[in-house]
Amino acid sequence: MTKYIQLLRPLQWLKNTFVLAPIFFSNHLLESEYLWPTLIVFASFCLTSSSIYCFNDLKDIEADCLHPKKCKRPIASGAVSVTAGYVMMILCMVGALVLLPFAKSPNTPYLYIIVVCYWLMNIAYCLKLKQIAILDVTIIAVGFVMRVLIGGLTTDIWVSHWLVMMTFLVTLFLALTKRNDDYRIYEQTGTKPRVSITGYNKTFINEATAIVASVTMVCYIMYTMSPEVIERMGTRYVYLTSGWVLAGLLRYLQNMIVYNHSGSPTKSLVKDHFIQLCIAGWLISFFIIIYL
Repeated sequence: MTKYIQLLRPLQWLKNTFVLAPIFFSNHLLESEYLWPTLIVFASFCLTSSSIYCFNDLKDIEADCLHPKKCKRPIASGAVSVTAGYVMMILCMVGALVLLPFAKSPNTPYLYIIVVCYWLMNIAYCLKLKQIAILDVTIIAVGFVMRVLIGGLTTDIWVSHWLVMMTFLVTLFLALTKRNDDYRIYEQTGTKPRVSITGYNKTFINEATAIVASVTMVCYIMYTMSPEVIERMGTRYVYLTSGWVLAGLLRYLQNMIVYNHSGSPTKSLVKDHFIQLCIAGWLISFFIIIYL
């Protein structure tokens, strides 16, 4: 049973918390009529992403067996059979679609469209698109934008262009830091963790990550000081949260460039206490500013 749970990668479900972004930034996080439908869609997206992880592991069995870390995955290690992997993939996707009507959203048809499009996009990513440098990290960032959009559609909350841009930039930044870890493995072992890694090198990754981090920071400051955000949130002090964002970005850059610890962003979130402090500080300060 443990291996089947590992196959679903529940730790990666943390990424789906982006579904909650619209109700958080619209001051509706504590209202049950907004929270419960969003949690149902969050669960649906978790099952959808698990379905994709199953397919990815099935598709990459040979490559994973050569990877120093991925060789321990349930299917690559032989702990879970290929047939069982396909069964889990189908069950997760069916479960994801079955959950959506329970959200009782006025936009249920659009929820189906986004979930199915997200699934198809990632199947295409697993089959071919992840082999194309730059396009691979762009698709990852677009996937997070889709999470935010479905969160807004679920509760009929308008998602601002600022939230879309910030989501895209932050997740593109994280995807680039992950590519740095892949390139380091490629340098040390000569084994390609992914085909697209030949389209990157250390200089390009460092400079691209620094550029995206800079644009992200500027975009966030502009967001906190924009008239429409000040009017909607009823406060001029959102800009005070910028320090936490800057500290978090710098920590990721430090891990990548100084310590060579730029692996999974999810694992960094779980293990890196400095990043945990930045996220907790940002959430608490944002909550105090817009809710109290």
